[in-house]
Amino acid sequence: MFVWLKHALPRGLYSRAALILVVPVVTLQLAVTIAFLQRHFEDVTEQLTLGVVLEARTLADALETAPPEGRAAVAARYSDLLETGVVLDAPTATTARRFYDISGRTVIATLETALPGFVAIDLATEPRHVTLTYRTGAGTVALRLDRERVSASNPHQLVVITIFVGGLMTLVAFVFLRNQLRPIKRLAAAAEAFGKGRTLPYRPAGALEVRAAGEAFLDMRARIERQIEQRTLLLSGVSHDLRTPLTRMRLELSLLDATPETRALERDIAEMEVLLEGFLDFSRGAATEAVVPTDPAALARDAVDKARRAGAEVQMRPLAQAIGEVPLRPGSVGRALDNLIGNAQRYAGRAEVSVRREGPSLVFRIEDDGPGIPPNRREEAMRPFARLDLARNQDKGSGAGLGLAIVADVARSHGGALRLSDSTRLGGLCAELILPV
Repeated sequence: MFVWLKHALPRGLYSRAALILVVPVVTLQLAVTIAFLQRHFEDVTEQLTLGVVLEARTLADALETAPPEGRAAVAARYSDLLETGVVLDAPTATTARRFYDISGRTVIATLETALPGFVAIDLATEPRHVTLTYRTGAGTVALRLDRERVSASNPHQLVVITIFVGGLMTLVAFVFLRNQLRPIKRLAAAAEAFGKGRTLPYRPAGALEVRAAGEAFLDMRARIERQIEQRTLLLSGVSHDLRTPLTRMRLELSLLDATPETRALERDIAEMEVLLEGFLDFSRGAATEAVVPTDPAALARDAVDKARRAGAEVQMRPLAQAIGEVPLRPGSVGRALDNLIGNAQRYAGRAEVSVRREGPSLVFRIEDDGPGIPPNRREEAMRPFARLDLARNQDKGSGAGLGLAIVADVARSHGGALRLSDSTRLGGLCAELILPV
């Protein structure tokens, strides 16, 4: 029912806070101003105007009962008595009112209702005086009165003062509110940067609740960094320690005569070295690496050139538009591209690499003409040590099942994702490395 209102409301924190602050203040001011004008100014103006009507009718009765030659004396006497300028046989006039004269409406309505023979009232020519013209049995009479005799003085000043004070207090409140919202913005920026693999300096500040959230974020960030560091050290240490006995075994085999058994052992050692290299790549993918401005197109071209030198049939598609430099971890992204191109080389005959900018994201796309991966097994394919024998032909190579896991880990370290789908161009697998920039 209120979907349109949800879309119309602002999205930012400052905008919503300002809306929450301004709407109640403005509504309250309007309600108070309107109620005060209606109940005070209108009632007071009506009572004052009715007093003038009584004086005007009294003067009219006196003029009608006086002889024609004595009407000037009656007018002069009433002028001194009522402190009013009286003009007999006044010319015809028209009603005039300024557009902002709120109480003038009540004055005119009251005179039209309560004063017989009312002709007009001039509320616009002189700011401090009004001229009332009405008909009597002795002719048309004009009364020149002080404005304060028919209405409360300067009723628009209430509106002006209300708007000015309300605006000033809203500005002061927004300044204080901004000081409270700034720590929340800083916390959001630090959390967003950490999700993209960057660590921004952050110190909790603001209200107690915001400080508690900031402290919890720092504790969480520290635990995640310790976990990443421990995993990196563990995998790196295990992989490094295993290299020594493998190297020794390879050296010992080289001293033996070449037999089918020794050749089989050499193949086993080579496969173990491939597995260890995968472990090292996986550990390096999660390691802390500096985020630097990088040309993604140049990074993709380097990965393609490296694969071509290794004999792969892969090509780089032309850029749709210039991208420029974006903040990336070039080493991690390069290893991710090497893994994606290596998978395409292992399980397909031909591959294409493209890179483009899609809004706030950078997309590396690698497509091949291989058998692809069934949709119901794509999530499984991105898990560590997953080897989908039924989907990808393992006879063309061996691995530890860490290729896509390394790419997914690199994507997560940048705050992005790895998306697998069917290639519409080549008919095989389409792997998209999506990184926010």
